[in-house]
Amino acid sequence: MKERIDELVTILNEANYNYHVLDNPTITDQEYDSLFRELQILEEKNPNLVRSDSPTHRVGGVVLDSFKKVTHKIPMMSLGDIFNEDEVRQFDARIKKEGINPTYVCELKIDGLSVSLHYEKGKLVTAATRGNGTIGEDITNNVKTIKTVPLTLKEEIDIEVRGEIYMSKETLKKLNEERKAKNQPLLQNCRNAAAGSIRQLDSKVCASRKLDCWIYHLPNPEDYGIKTHWEALEFMKKLGFKTNPNNLLVTDVEGIIDYIHYKGKERPNLSYDIDGVVVKVNNLEEQKKLGFTAHHPKWAIAYKFPAEEVLTKLKDIIFTVGRTGQITPNAVLEPVIVAGSTISRATLHNEDYVKAKGLKIGDIISIHKAGDVIPEVGEVKLDRRTGDEKDFEMITRCPMCNEPIFKKEGQVDYFCINPHCPARHIEGLCHFVSRKAMNIDGLGDRIIEDFYNLKYIKDITDIYKLGCFRDELTELEGYGNKSIDNLLEAIENSKENSLERLLFGLGIPNVGEKTSKILAARYETLDNLMNATFEELNQIPDIGEIIAKSIINFFQNEKNRDIIEELKELKVGMEYTGPKVVINENFNGKTFVITGTLTKYTRDEVEEKIENLGGKTSSSVSKKTSAVIVGENPGSKYTKAVELGIPIWNEEDLESRF
Repeated sequence: MKERIDELVTILNEANYNYHVLDNPTITDQEYDSLFRELQILEEKNPNLVRSDSPTHRVGGVVLDSFKKVTHKIPMMSLGDIFNEDEVRQFDARIKKEGINPTYVCELKIDGLSVSLHYEKGKLVTAATRGNGTIGEDITNNVKTIKTVPLTLKEEIDIEVRGEIYMSKETLKKLNEERKAKNQPLLQNCRNAAAGSIRQLDSKVCASRKLDCWIYHLPNPEDYGIKTHWEALEFMKKLGFKTNPNNLLVTDVEGIIDYIHYKGKERPNLSYDIDGVVVKVNNLEEQKKLGFTAHHPKWAIAYKFPAEEVLTKLKDIIFTVGRTGQITPNAVLEPVIVAGSTISRATLHNEDYVKAKGLKIGDIISIHKAGDVIPEVGEVKLDRRTGDEKDFEMITRCPMCNEPIFKKEGQVDYFCINPHCPARHIEGLCHFVSRKAMNIDGLGDRIIEDFYNLKYIKDITDIYKLGCFRDELTELEGYGNKSIDNLLEAIENSKENSLERLLFGLGIPNVGEKTSKILAARYETLDNLMNATFEELNQIPDIGEIIAKSIINFFQNEKNRDIIEELKELKVGMEYTGPKVVINENFNGKTFVITGTLTKYTRDEVEEKIENLGGKTSSSVSKKTSAVIVGENPGSKYTKAVELGIPIWNEEDLESRF
């Protein structure tokens, strides 16, 4: 029995390697399926004989409560980013300045999730995410479902290799077709889909996502007598790993630039997403001589492609009304895929922005994603105009209530000042229940709008009376007793929120999330804040005259005071229950910027921690920035911090200062 199981495992693993890595199938699908089923039956009857490298692990089936932490013996460092040819040449010049005449290996920068694979005697034992570079998550069970990751190597050796888990464009397309048919939310892009899939606690779900993996790095090549990075790639390939055929060895900086240009043009035709090119000094002794900074190797760099830009048609310009009454023009676009996401709308900010762009309805325009996230209108393709385009005209009345709109002198935005405008009401309600305000799960924007139109919710106080409409809610499509119970429970739980959430949710003009925290911590109760004087408020750091006036005016409004009194009667919490500010010299009075993906904390947690220690956070880097906190894949903020000589902290640096 054992002999047959061993034989089947060997045959099937070899077939997997030939099919998925070499793209050279050696047996038919029918033969594979027959042998695989035989192995499953034998393993079910003899669970004690199941091998760790059995291909049956690739179908998944393990369900975890959470992922264990894994400490990397050799840190998984990020790479420094560059964005133009001049910076490529500067990188080359810095290396030559050290007396090195290098050759380079150019590789595609796969847009996926970094992974570390550990093998003992040729068997996969642990797979871990990069995490913060020092500590990652154990994703072994999920990685075993990836058919291009060998469970058994060609040699019985102990080794660690690193690579990138990704999802192909075609796989994402098929997966979204299935999700659309099931009325499930679509996955936005390949990277997010891969990251979300590999972090599934149920390995069967991960297996169904058909992930793939390129291997590109050997952390300790000297242990195997290897002298160059190119040799390391060939060595890993011989062991059974899938390495990228687009890797290229070049002799000088011009070779790097040619590779970047060629792959940049080829990018749309690749079967997977890339966001740049990685360049590495080939000779390992030269790598050792160049060494490392605290955050990245000096012998490697990541060239980032400009944000993907595509052309589409500006079909119309419509206007939306925010909770403050602000009128915003929005572009209605011919749907187009940009950096992995379907884009059909983009903000046009204000009248001046539209005019500065010279936009006409019917124009062919370029679209890109600012920071690879937010859709942004580029330029008008004037040579594509036909004469049928229509000039942009700013509206004079609110699109929701038809009342006149106004623009204050010196401002660029128009406002609807009708306090009874339904759009303002709906946006205000959406803001009140949002994640950073009262955080009421189950009351999304669409549901709020539906409940408003059905007259179940007219004001924020009505949210806490929604139980009165329980019978009516059960008659609505999609609302069963369980979902209603969950919604009402979430509403009830929100009464226990700390004061800063309520303050932010009330929508006081000019009082944002951070200001709400400052005020709540200082005054502790809403009554104390309502009784504060202008002079007192104006003296608080980061408040100032404009915010102080907004607070005074808000609480002097009779309707606002009535709403607050009603919220009190409904037992909504009016006290600060958050942490007291503790002065820490590492943070007190200092300003911090966060960039990249954090692994130990969420961005909100870091911001809160900093604020509780007397510091504050900002969204932009300047000479006044005290330090920039970087996570995985930091962007342009990191680059600017380096240029300005601002201290860079990783998550370990941050923790050590808490």
